[in-house]
Amino acid sequence: MGIFPFMSKLMRKGKYLFLLLLCLCVVAWIATFSSDDGVKTAQEELNPLDDVKSGGGFRQLELESEMMQSIEERVEEQLPKHSCPERSPLLRGSLKLSFEPSLTIEQVESVNEEVVEGQYNPSDCTARQSVAILIPHRNREKHLLYLLYHLHPFLQRQQLHYAIYVIHQAGDATFNRAKLLNVGYLEALKDQNWDCFIFHDVDLVPENDHNLYMCGEQPKHLVVGRNSTGYKLRYKGYFGGVSAMTTEQFHKVNGFPNSYWGWGGEDDDLRIRVQLQKMSIIRPSPEVARYTMVFHKRDSGNQVNKDRMQLLRRTHHMWMKDGLNSCSYKVVSIDRAPLFINITVDIGQPERDR
Repeated sequence: MGIFPFMSKLMRKGKYLFLLLLCLCVVAWIATFSSDDGVKTAQEELNPLDDVKSGGGFRQLELESEMMQSIEERVEEQLPKHSCPERSPLLRGSLKLSFEPSLTIEQVESVNEEVVEGQYNPSDCTARQSVAILIPHRNREKHLLYLLYHLHPFLQRQQLHYAIYVIHQAGDATFNRAKLLNVGYLEALKDQNWDCFIFHDVDLVPENDHNLYMCGEQPKHLVVGRNSTGYKLRYKGYFGGVSAMTTEQFHKVNGFPNSYWGWGGEDDDLRIRVQLQKMSIIRPSPEVARYTMVFHKRDSGNQVNKDRMQLLRRTHHMWMKDGLNSCSYKVVSIDRAPLFINITVDIGQPERDR
């Protein structure tokens, strides 16, 4: 009887040992399997070229490259550009001008693709001045085309931020250059605060890009000579054709008079206004300030102003009353064409014609 209980007890302990060994085997097998997966996963992580070889990695590398390029471009855009040099390295000096009768506006646009709605800004530096070019206009489409063809590259070589405004007089009233320029000044300032204004006749084309279209401490007269006068100044006090004044200078003299209808007198009136404000007129050298005047006949509606001398005698008394502060007009339309901003305006008519 004593042997059987002992054997029974031993068998029960054997079962427990067997079960324990079985559990240990299962645990060892699981551990071995997990270790293999871990090694395989680690190998995959340590060998990204295997993924590249399979094709999926190439797209990942492309995305990363595109992301880095985008970041670099954004950083470059945010970095401030340096100021353009005082003397542009793009200047070429005196150039031979051409006036092809077959020239079209599409041709001029094709070589000025960086000009957007009449405005240009240097891409590689910050322009030293922002300049508005004001061109009074009526019935001179071919002259305007020639001027745009030469003036855009001329200004771009000077590394200017600029816009060209063409102020077109609507209707058939007598032409009034001075009032149109007042309108151009007032309307251009609605776009932005320009540093400098260039008052530019449509039939004068600059020959030398060293003749800088920038303003200085004093008003500047840019036409010292033209081909039609043997490249000599028309007369000592001449201030017409193309002139440059800062926003403050032009405002200080109350702009041009509005009372000069027809040809002549308004530029002399502006000269007197400048002198009354104790400012001086400066000019570039005669070798640089040269222009080609495109030949034309006197326009209908732009006859010589017979009252100009009488009006000039009144400038001292009238300059504060007749100018920017009394310029009345009605804008008919504003068309932002590729090469210029065209402002069509109704400026009324002379009192004697009313």
